[in-house]
Amino acid sequence: MAAGPRRDTRGIVDAPDLFAHVRFRRREPAAALRPYLEHYWLIDWDLTEPYAAHVVPHPSVNLVLQRYEAEDGPRGRCGYAEVAGVEPRLFTRKLTGRGRVCGVQFRPGGFRPFAPGHAVGDLTGRRVDAADVFRTPPPVDAVLDPDDEDARVAALDACLLALEPRPDPRATLAMAAVDRVRTDRTVRRAGLLARDLGLSARSLQRLFSAYVGVGPKWVILRYRIHEALERAGSGPDIDWARLAADLGYSDQAHLVRDFTATVGVPPTAFAPR
Repeated sequence: MAAGPRRDTRGIVDAPDLFAHVRFRRREPAAALRPYLEHYWLIDWDLTEPYAAHVVPHPSVNLVLQRYEAEDGPRGRCGYAEVAGVEPRLFTRKLTGRGRVCGVQFRPGGFRPFAPGHAVGDLTGRRVDAADVFRTPPPVDAVLDPDDEDARVAALDACLLALEPRPDPRATLAMAAVDRVRTDRTVRRAGLLARDLGLSARSLQRLFSAYVGVGPKWVILRYRIHEALERAGSGPDIDWARLAADLGYSDQAHLVRDFTATVGVPPTAFAPR
């Protein structure tokens, strides 16, 4: 496993523009949590004009503790915690005024040891009050109140360690399967992934439903789109036909179709941005 949080911006639509409007950081969790977590992500902002952030989500569950001081109603001002299941669509959040978010991105397949009674597929596309998922509700104020970033990270560590995640061989298998898809560009078919893992196609589907929240075919597609999105952001001079072939598409039209359905605009319209 790589040391420290990853540094890429995969999944963030127009990352330079986002970073010009908010303070965004990734932080590493405590050592005992790293087998299950990608990283913590911290965002603070103080805006004079509204700003819309767009993300093509990873196949990950997130614990999100948040406070939006300009949001109507007491819930936003007081802060609250949600478990966000894997989001199948483009995620858009309008940011206004001042706010703070402290998030936990679990590794795909790594969430269930913290909430063993919840099939991850039941959370897909949903945002659920964290108190309804974990046996001990996250300490929202202890995480969101400190201006000291280290104190926020320590509070997140304490919260998650108190849940006492225990090794789960099926979670380990699910995490390994998704990591294989993410790092090995030759994995282009769910059936081949199942064969390589010594599973039937049906068993692989059940594993992903219970531990990842989406199917293996969806995960393969999502990582393809992440790579295409990153390449699109590098500039307009891209050989899309060659990229489509590199990503395992039969032709450029299929890449354009999937990219447009996920991001909302075709890659040729996105690239100049």
